[in-house]
Amino acid sequence: MERLTAQDVMTLWPDEAGWPQDIGLVALLDGGDLVDTDGRFPIEEVQASIEARLALVPRLRQIVFVPRWGLGRPLWVDAAAFDIRDHVHAVRPADHADEARLLAVVEELHRRPLVRSRPLWEMWFVPEPAGRRTAIYLRVHHVIADGPAGVAMLGALFDAALHGAVLPVEPWIPAPVPTVTELVVDNIRRRRAAIVRMLTACLRPVMIVSRVRGTWSSARKMVAEGRAPRSSLNRRIGAAREFAVVDVELGTMHDISHRYGAKINDVLLTAFAGGLRELLRGRGEPDDLELRAVVPVSLHRELPGPARGNVLGQMIVPLPLGIDDPVRRLAAIAADTATRKRAVRPRLGAVVGGPIVRWSALTMLPRQRMMNTYVADVPGPPAPLFFLGADVSKMIPVVALMGNIAVGVGALSYAGQVTITVVGDSAVCPEVDVIAHGVARTLQALEASLYRN
Repeated sequence: MERLTAQDVMTLWPDEAGWPQDIGLVALLDGGDLVDTDGRFPIEEVQASIEARLALVPRLRQIVFVPRWGLGRPLWVDAAAFDIRDHVHAVRPADHADEARLLAVVEELHRRPLVRSRPLWEMWFVPEPAGRRTAIYLRVHHVIADGPAGVAMLGALFDAALHGAVLPVEPWIPAPVPTVTELVVDNIRRRRAAIVRMLTACLRPVMIVSRVRGTWSSARKMVAEGRAPRSSLNRRIGAAREFAVVDVELGTMHDISHRYGAKINDVLLTAFAGGLRELLRGRGEPDDLELRAVVPVSLHRELPGPARGNVLGQMIVPLPLGIDDPVRRLAAIAADTATRKRAVRPRLGAVVGGPIVRWSALTMLPRQRMMNTYVADVPGPPAPLFFLGADVSKMIPVVALMGNIAVGVGALSYAGQVTITVVGDSAVCPEVDVIAHGVARTLQALEASLYRN
């Protein structure tokens, strides 16, 4: 029996307020024979191929089961009736030569809510009219995986070689939902184990004091920094999104970070700050603010085995928009993040309560003043992937927003290239192309600085 973690449970809450927490990517396929001479896309063959791989990712045939009060947290159970046709679809052909048109199709698909009574994922195929390329939009709910766990999932759904092994579709029999008695016994066992862990920890007071002191120090620093500045970017958002994409070579990001003693994530933050600076200037607002970005920090390395589920901490990083020179801005951000990374970052979702806690959290999110934006940087597959004999030429990340965070970026490295997606709320921040332009200009300026004497 596998219960949802506290962090998993919290990823479900924003859905209730109209902020779907679906994450995913768009993979562009070049070549292959996915479209026949008549322009027909072989959806049945593709569905069979995907279904044969689901044994490698059991979570994709499971749903979130919420037991009644007193029987413990929600848990993962096998879907009683799983049909691959509910999850793998093809849509009308779209012109990929214009990436903006493809992203408009993705946005339309993104707005369709996932059905809670089914496994929370979908894969959409969007072929080009001439059959030159096919796009895949893969989305999963955040409750299934965070960014690193999602990347690990790609190894099961895609091939590492041009002509991967053809797997047969094996019969699948769902396991029954646990009985009330089994849920009661499991809940008691887990509570007893928690008490034992607490009592055991009490025998090591030095460790407890160290952890409390570290956590208190981090919380105190966060409070001491005060509220995030007010900005037109921070208003309650809806469910519609706008996307814009910036591409940069991973080698360029490495060269910049190495030259200035920074990390790749620092370069991303610096470039995004340049984009936000350009946006605010265009809106006639002060462009010398120090906006705050919440940055998820993967803690998967602290656990054995492959990455799965949600294992994230976070840190809040100031973005000094007032520093015009990108090199000086990078230096300031790199120095700041180096200090923050040494602080204790407890896992998100340490506290899970009932309806009152959930209601309080959802009420607070549209009014929060701790952060202005969101930045996620996920290392992707370093080697090329394939799907049914077609090359995956590019991967475009798609991140989720919620509350009053109207714009954010997701960056994904893949086979020597980094793709940065600017995601904005369609009503509050539709000018994602302006931000993307500022991001690209900042990266170009940083690259040019490498060749100065």
